[in-house]
Amino acid sequence: VRLVESGGGLVQPGASLRLSCAVSGIRFSDASMTWVRQAPGKGPESVSAVWRDGTRIYYDYSVKGRFTISRDDAKSTVYLQMNSLRSEDTGLYYCQLGYGLDTRNQRGQGTQVTVSA
Repeated sequence: VRLVESGGGLVQPGASLRLSCAVSGIRFSDASMTWVRQAPGKGPESVSAVWRDGTRIYYDYSVKGRFTISRDDAKSTVYLQMNSLRSEDTGLYYCQLGYGLDTRNQRGQGTQVTVSA
């Protein structure tokens, strides 16, 4: 199983980014997916998650209304659209198999998001 994230970068507050996570090696349509953020000096936290059939979606309160998770099963890819970025959104973002944070599950290497003026 392989998970590869992309789309991070350095942006100013208020900007937008779209993260992508391409998954291979499994039947993606059977997999729930989670985006996890690890801020500097802090532990990982689940930012958003989507159930395998898209019927359940979770957002952390800190990103609700600003971030949108979506999936494209034809492309085996999960996305995280991040709008109105804030400095506190800074961190390493990685995708993880499963619904909700579980450090035992397979994950990608991550993509760095830095929000700074």
